[in-house]
This record gives sequence, C-alpha cells and structure tokens, in this order.
Amino acid sequence: MKRVLPSHSANRDLSSTGRGEDDFPAQGRKVQRTQGFVEEVFAIIRADIMSLRIQPDARISIDRLARELGVSQTPIREALSMLEAIGLVTRRHHAGNWSAPQLTRRQIDDLFELRLLLEPYAAGAAARRISDAELALLVEHVEAMDAAKHVLPYDQYADRDAELHDMIAAGSGNPIIRQTLNRLHSHLHIFRLRSSSHVTSEANLEHTAIIEAMCLRDSERAQNAMRAHIQLSYDRLVKPDD
Repeated sequence: MKRVLPSHSANRDLSSTGRGEDDFPAQGRKVQRTQGFVEEVFAIIRADIMSLRIQPDARISIDRLARELGVSQTPIREALSMLEAIGLVTRRHHAGNWSAPQLTRRQIDDLFELRLLLEPYAAGAAARRISDAELALLVEHVEAMDAAKHVLPYDQYADRDAELHDMIAAGSGNPIIRQTLNRLHSHLHIFRLRSSSHVTSEANLEHTAIIEAMCLRDSERAQNAMRAHIQLSYDRLVKPDD
C-alpha cells in the first residue's frame, strides 16, 4: 500500500486524546418509551460517538446519560454492552465505560491492507457468482444511497456503506470472507475519522463503477474498481484537506 505522511489537521487527529466525561455536552433529549427503547438508547449513544459529540477515548457516565435521556441505568448499560460488542465502547477495570480511541495510523494501514487483499477478490467473485435478483438489490441500494447522500445522518450513511460492502461480500459466495470483513466493523471506525459531504459523493461514484462492472459480469473490471475505491478511501482518510 502507498504510504503518505499523517495529516496534522486538528479535526482529524488519529491518536487517542484521553478526554474526560465532561467533554461532551448534554443534549437535553428524552427517549420515547416504546417497545425496543433499548435500541433507541443504543442508536442515540452510537450517533453521538460517530459524530464525535462523545469524543474518542472519553469516559461515558451512565448516571449522566440516564438523567439526560430520562431512563433508568438498565437500558443504558444494555446499550453500552451492545456498543462494546461492535468496538465503539470499551470497559476498563475500575474505570467504567469509555468511548473507543480512534484508530492509530498503524491500525489504519493494517486495516486497509487487509481490505485490499479481500474486497477486490470478493467483488470479482461476486461479478461471476451473484444472482440476478441479488444484483438488482445492489443496484437499488446504490441508487438509494446516492439519492439520500445529502440528507442521511452521517452514522446512517456509514451503515448503508457497510451494508453495500456486505452485500458484495455475500455475493462472492465465500462466507469466510464475509464473516472476516463483518468482524472488523471497519466502517464504524473509519467514518468516525472523517465526516465530509464530498467524501460521500466521491464514494458513491466509486460504488457505481463497481456495480456497473458487476452488472456487466466483468470480474476483472469489478476487482479493479473495488481496489481503486479502497485505495481512494485510504487516500481521503489520511491526506490533508486541500
């Protein structure tokens, strides 16, 4: 992989900052007490972590969240356990719950090296193996992402992006590749590092190129388009803003 110097942009520090629990503001929100409101608590806290309202490596106070959201501590604890399972929260012995630190530069490089090994192959295999019905769903998914790129909350765009890559991995017919990529939760961590509307626009163009190659059943073209997309994603992440 091509290596470039780390960015020194203040809003894209790739290292842990060690902030405290008072570094994120109360939002004055209340949870609607409906069936499944643990999932609503989970979604609120996750959105705060993804948008950096809760800073990386910040202590998360269960008491404070319970007061802010108007719920007991039980759904807060359950939501934090769910966030721990996807790597956005860590639990420290005698120190409570903390938001995950941002990826280090070494972790970013290692993550993209693995993606470059697996995802181009998966896209090429999917071009050969994916069913027409699954391919039609992929086309619809990309079109919906493009139509909603300026209105979707950033954490929801990250979900749609992850779903797209998962659908391609599933289409490869290799469940081990799909499981490996899913366990990385790479999109959640990568999207925390850079929030920008032009990033989503550029990514959508690259997604379209991948899907067009798959529609043509052109394995080599799909593989090359995915490789270019991952490399460009890496470049957008680590290069300084113009």
